[in-house]
Amino acid sequence: MLITGKTRIVGIFGNPIEQTMSPYMHNAAFEALSLPYCYLPFNINHNDLEASVRSIIPLGIKGVNITIPFKMKVIPFLDELDRHAGLIGAVNTIEVREGRLIGHNTDGNGFIKAFNEEIDLPIAGRRFLIIGAGGAARAVAFALAEEGAGEIIIKNRTVEKGRVLADDLRKNFFSLKISVMEFNAYGINNLITDGDVIINTTSVGMKSSDPLIIPPDILRPSMAVCDLIYNPPETPLLRGARKSGIRFMNGLGMLLYQGALSFEIWTGLKAPIEVMREALIREASKTKCRTE
Repeated sequence: MLITGKTRIVGIFGNPIEQTMSPYMHNAAFEALSLPYCYLPFNINHNDLEASVRSIIPLGIKGVNITIPFKMKVIPFLDELDRHAGLIGAVNTIEVREGRLIGHNTDGNGFIKAFNEEIDLPIAGRRFLIIGAGGAARAVAFALAEEGAGEIIIKNRTVEKGRVLADDLRKNFFSLKISVMEFNAYGINNLITDGDVIINTTSVGMKSSDPLIIPPDILRPSMAVCDLIYNPPETPLLRGARKSGIRFMNGLGMLLYQGALSFEIWTGLKAPIEVMREALIREASKTKCRTE
């Protein structure tokens, strides 16, 4: 990639950021379409978030993705939110438009596209157990509710944070059955039923030292498991799902589709999905080799 004075910068704000695969797919897309863009990762100190967001326009950055742990914390520093971001209360994409910072959320639509492609189970009327209550959990929960999910159970270490998400869902989806529970791997056996979908939206499983978030012996053949982590490509939760012979997906598909939507927001062009997919698969295969 040739960097010149005409190169336009986009990127991603997060902490940690070393695990991100977004630069691979975006830069592959820019190269495929011969666009003068470069996508960079920015490791943002927690105390520097406001200053970092305020610097986007002065530095000429055209837009950024937002990842853990800033998807909710970034909102006070933006000028406007689109409908999805406002409804969800979390932002994963910032667009610079006419000198203003516009917050978008493409996570929910990205998850639904990946779920329909990889899990291929009807969402309407189904029961979903969501682990976590942060920005990614909010996007997934609202997207599932819009698709007609029958019940959502939120399990989070901080019950109060889970209740906030549940209350926000109830304000918009009156017929949706919602419950909140403190996350505890023990005792979860009686909660899970046939046909349920378990979705991990937390970072637990990203490190080899992380505890097992769901005991694999309680997984049942009719269930499905989704882990939004994509690096490593197979977390302990997904390894248990694979060994149990049930449907499962990691976060790579969601990353692809939410990234494609971000690409289109920034450039106004249709994203080259297959180019982006191939770049992610290529890098994921390297990651798998390094972790085996």
